[in-house]
Amino acid sequence: MNLHIIKHSELFSTTGQIGMEDLNEIAVAGYRSVICNRPDGEDGGRHVSSNELAAACEKLGLGFSYLPADATHLSKEHGAALRQLLVTMPAPILAFCRTGVRSTNIFRLANSAETSAPAAQTGGANDKIQQFEVVIVGAGAAGIAVAASLLRRAPNIQIAMIDPASQHYYQPAWTLVGAGVYDQKKTARPMASVIPGPAQWLQQAVTEFLPDHNRVRLDDGSLIAYRQLIVCPGLRLAWEKIEGLEQTLGRNGVTSNYRYDLAPYTWQLVWQLKQGTAIFSQPAMPVKCAGAPQKAMYLSCDHWLRKGVLDQIKVEFDNAGTVLFGVAVFVPPLMRYVKKYQAQLVFESNLVKVDGDRKLAWFDVKDGAGNIVRQEKAFDMLHVVPPQVAPDALRNSPLANLDGWCEVDPATLRHVHYRNVFALGDVSATANAKTVAAIRKQAVVVAANLLAACAGQPLDASYDGYGACPLTVEKGKVILAEFGYGGKLLPTFPLDPTIARRSNWFLKTTVLPWVYWTLMLKGREWLTRSSASEGK
Repeated sequence: MNLHIIKHSELFSTTGQIGMEDLNEIAVAGYRSVICNRPDGEDGGRHVSSNELAAACEKLGLGFSYLPADATHLSKEHGAALRQLLVTMPAPILAFCRTGVRSTNIFRLANSAETSAPAAQTGGANDKIQQFEVVIVGAGAAGIAVAASLLRRAPNIQIAMIDPASQHYYQPAWTLVGAGVYDQKKTARPMASVIPGPAQWLQQAVTEFLPDHNRVRLDDGSLIAYRQLIVCPGLRLAWEKIEGLEQTLGRNGVTSNYRYDLAPYTWQLVWQLKQGTAIFSQPAMPVKCAGAPQKAMYLSCDHWLRKGVLDQIKVEFDNAGTVLFGVAVFVPPLMRYVKKYQAQLVFESNLVKVDGDRKLAWFDVKDGAGNIVRQEKAFDMLHVVPPQVAPDALRNSPLANLDGWCEVDPATLRHVHYRNVFALGDVSATANAKTVAAIRKQAVVVAANLLAACAGQPLDASYDGYGACPLTVEKGKVILAEFGYGGKLLPTFPLDPTIARRSNWFLKTTVLPWVYWTLMLKGREWLTRSSASEGK
């Protein structure tokens, strides 16, 4: 069955739009009833009608009920109606709408009604909808930076920031934490301490984007209306896509610098390993900070070399891609370090399964004939970088392209279909490196262009795809890779960027963290100009 079904209980599940061809498999899967929450007239009636589904369900012996709901007007009555259906219809029940989100929210309303939750928490149709001039979804690096840049230009603008997290992280330093050269605690601060003062922080998650109605839905069912929307919730680390990984992360020699709590474990493993096999993995693109997987390898190898044990350790870098680095000019200097550390590169090798207890990992590897062969490899240390995807709420929304990313113009960063929607950061469908350095310039472009759009002026600010990857090839030296769209080199300093320098290490470990906390998150736009003027 191709449907993405979410099981909420033994009796109730939800999914996106179903077709007549799905009903037989739904019945085979054990469901006894189907509920349609999608109005027949939605999208001009191009989907199968409730009457057609009802007739087909009857032939298969499935119960069917039509409980239509407009995505922007869910009410307590919808929850009460579903509660009644849960009692009267044969279970288990499968409910559907366009994406499954609406059906899920109705189920939440049903549960809220059952526990006598106050109406204000249900997001009912009669509740007052909060409205803001600008709504920013996400309060990571992108959200805070763009809010600060907006307030720098328009101090009285009304902004709501939506993010459920209680902590804000400086993630670029986690590679250094995993090498034992940076204090983990210095990478985290309370979210409340970095939210710009004039902005209102809503500590919830967005479960649905409704750009046709200029609204977003929160996880409590309530709606937030906006005049302008900025989408920057970041991407989602899909640990679950590697079988067995979640059960063994943080033990059995399995670690990742892509999580705050795991980076110190990386350093523990590196420090303890004296002999054996160390495997470093990299998934298919896109990946946030695509250089980070190999940075972990370089810094680990540098430590083992300094301790005189590298000859006793087999180092392997398994990359699902076909090249070591996406900008060709940096490959030769990186290869010199690969050879120095005697690391084995395995391209088109994708980590798919881990058994931590047995210290085994499985990779799908493309052979010379183009066939995919699954290979088993033993390890003593395994550093994993997980597959990375767009958040479900965005991926299932009209804002997403076919791959799930927010579809914006690569220069103006405005959505290609919705003129009052902008996006930046890891969630954008732009072809730049997903790095904090990219966000530093994108935030300025979005702030300038959003205010220009509000004033009916041309969008003059243009993003040139700038991104930076400080490649920590050894302790004390960094190759500073700065480039834009198409791999065009965009160095900040008039130096050969392919040379590993001690000055770049100081930049990475000392200057850039200070720039992040003190300038970037405060709207102080140091070295942020892109290829076009912002009119300042």
